[in-house]
Amino acid sequence: MDRITEDKNVHPGMQHGGWRGFVADWSSDRRAFRDVSWGKAMMWIFLLSDTFVFSCFLISYMTVRMSTVVPWPNPSEVFALTIGGTPLPLILIAIMTFVLISSSGTMAMAVNFAQRREGARSAYLMLATAALGATFVGMQAFEWSKLIHEGVRPWGNPWGAPQFGSTFFMITGFHGTHVSFGVIFMIIVARKVLRGDYERGRRGFFTSRRGNYESVEIIGLYWHFVDLVWVFIFAFFYLW
Repeated sequence: MDRITEDKNVHPGMQHGGWRGFVADWSSDRRAFRDVSWGKAMMWIFLLSDTFVFSCFLISYMTVRMSTVVPWPNPSEVFALTIGGTPLPLILIAIMTFVLISSSGTMAMAVNFAQRREGARSAYLMLATAALGATFVGMQAFEWSKLIHEGVRPWGNPWGAPQFGSTFFMITGFHGTHVSFGVIFMIIVARKVLRGDYERGRRGFFTSRRGNYESVEIIGLYWHFVDLVWVFIFAFFYLW
């Protein structure tokens, strides 16, 4: 009798071996996604697919850089700013990185206040995050204009390997586009929070059921991903 009871408590996937056991395990275990909303689930799927895209870009960049026979430009010289007659290597990139990482902190606080249903504080922190993101994009535009003025093009540059220009504009441009969209969506969500749409359950885009600030959490996931990607771009493109 004890043996029969013990067999009944065994997980269904353990009763089968090989392929049938694998299928049983994955089809029966729904606890990991049972309480996850469609919005969060779709954002995680999007971020996973975006991870593959950024990974392909960075791997392509590393492949091109290691395979080219023409000397690769020195990032410390290319991205230096002359202030007071003294060239400062990577000073602009360091400020951009500080600004974007700081925005991740304000976004985390915005999500925390949203979970506590303190809408005004959450909205103001999202607006502060959007301002930091817009500052980052503005500095990136200045960086682009500086390099274009110095002769960098997608098909060549005056410092060496012609692939430098194409990889630089492709990778930083793709990331900057993500930041720009994040700033736009963050302003939209912050406006809805200040207007009280989430408290009243007002129907519309990016508005969930009454009292649920899930949209703030979703935009927070997106923003932290964008910040994390920049860390890899900074390490591989500017420090290597």
